[in-house]
Amino acid sequence: MPYKDAGDGGELTHVGTDGTFRMVDVGEKPVTRREATAAAVVRMHPETARRLQAADLPKGDVIGTARLAGIMAAKRTGDLIPLAHPLPLDVVDVAITVAPEEGHVVITAMAATHGRTGVEMEAMTAASVAALTVYDMVKGVERGVRIASVELVAKSGGRHDWHRTGNPEE
Repeated sequence: MPYKDAGDGGELTHVGTDGTFRMVDVGEKPVTRREATAAAVVRMHPETARRLQAADLPKGDVIGTARLAGIMAAKRTGDLIPLAHPLPLDVVDVAITVAPEEGHVVITAMAATHGRTGVEMEAMTAASVAALTVYDMVKGVERGVRIASVELVAKSGGRHDWHRTGNPEE
């Protein structure tokens, strides 16, 4: 018998009464538009960020490659996160902003679907893999690059909408 989504009552939603891990049964939830946005920040020396922005790195177009990697990753979230539901995505968008003076790259990923469960994991997977791709493509120039954060920024649809306060660069 599937374990029902316990909601916000403090119960473990992915653990059955016998202690085994289970995928939450979302079959009774209404189909609504679900949207989520996540952000990742990659920090590096300002000179590395300038080179990235100018497309002057040995591995080529970092921004275009990272955007594509993020989109592809969102589509594979159900294969990567053990208890995530595979979702038909309506859209995934990955935007990348380089701030050379501050020495960082901000990746913003948005995913949306019409379904019974949210797309937070898809947005966060897209932001994470895009950040890893930036790291991979600049590590030959600077080994000290670091992924400083990956976080959910907002979600809508379902029972509750939620928005983070503050700025992902902080």
